[in-house]
Amino acid sequence: MPDNTRFQLLPILLIFFSGAGAASTAVGGMQFREAPQFYNSPDCPPPLPPSQDSSSCFPSALVHVAMTLDATYLRGSMAAIHSVLQHSSCPQSIQFHFVASSSIPSLKSTISSSFPSLPFRIHPFDDSIVSGLISTSIRQALDRPLNYARSYLPRLLPTCIRRIVYLDSDLILVDDIAALAATPLPPPAALAAPEYCNANFTAYFTPTFWANPSLSMQFKGRRACYFNTGVMVMDLDRWREGGFTDRIEEWMHLQKRMRIYELGSLPPFLLVFAGRIAAVDHRWNQHGLGGDNFRGLCRDLHPGPVSLLHWSGKGKPWARLDAGRPCPLDAVWAPYDLLVPAFSIDDSS
Repeated sequence: MPDNTRFQLLPILLIFFSGAGAASTAVGGMQFREAPQFYNSPDCPPPLPPSQDSSSCFPSALVHVAMTLDATYLRGSMAAIHSVLQHSSCPQSIQFHFVASSSIPSLKSTISSSFPSLPFRIHPFDDSIVSGLISTSIRQALDRPLNYARSYLPRLLPTCIRRIVYLDSDLILVDDIAALAATPLPPPAALAAPEYCNANFTAYFTPTFWANPSLSMQFKGRRACYFNTGVMVMDLDRWREGGFTDRIEEWMHLQKRMRIYELGSLPPFLLVFAGRIAAVDHRWNQHGLGGDNFRGLCRDLHPGPVSLLHWSGKGKPWARLDAGRPCPLDAVWAPYDLLVPAFSIDDSS
């Protein structure tokens, strides 16, 4: 490149990287750019103020969203937040509740830098609450204490919040989250999620479980179907009244004594809730895009409309894109990625 051309490009590069560098350095050395500002439609509730006070709670929020937050999945979380805001009719009326167990100041700084107007709180989670109850599963990522934090949301979140949408970090929305949050939850259901009754339900528990009549009878009289816990609408009042966190912990205690399942935090949810949840249209969890738990091979969408794409399974879109081996649907995730890529100027020529 001629020297004069390089000189002319330098101001452009400086402008570009000064904007990208506005985001603070996150846990793990990642940097994220500032997301576009999204505004409420005229018929929305009044915008919520940005979260400056960690104790702030907005019961008037149109939607409350809960997610876990850590360094490992931070890139996915940032893309998920971006997608929620971009496709919402009332993005300024959504409050986010993040659950984190470490690096909270850095995580807060990162969220604030990329989403300066976002109403959010970070709720500390003590790993020791659950670490002694976790049994080794088929994939190490499923054994992280934070993976079990969803079971403790009714205890972690303030009582001013009555309903919340829980989202995993490896997904994006392409539809308005308000429609998902408005899912009917007829009493006594405390939970709503897409059900998949064609899945082999028996595979989620060991032969030891099914051979024990006192255990297998737990599903008697219930139309028990598999559901994915990465997308849930939760009635927190009913959850607290039903003591469901205690019930989940009881099954985890039993798992420590006798092996009744293999798949992390999902089976206790199935034991407590399968056959007792409100249904959500499958469009709200097009799951399994990360392949299985071993190889993470590419998968296609399920038939039907799509409102949410979920890369559950081993393969994550950011990892496959970085490795230069993306699956076709990973290209749908890429536009929501806020990571500032590493860049070096080669001045050898």
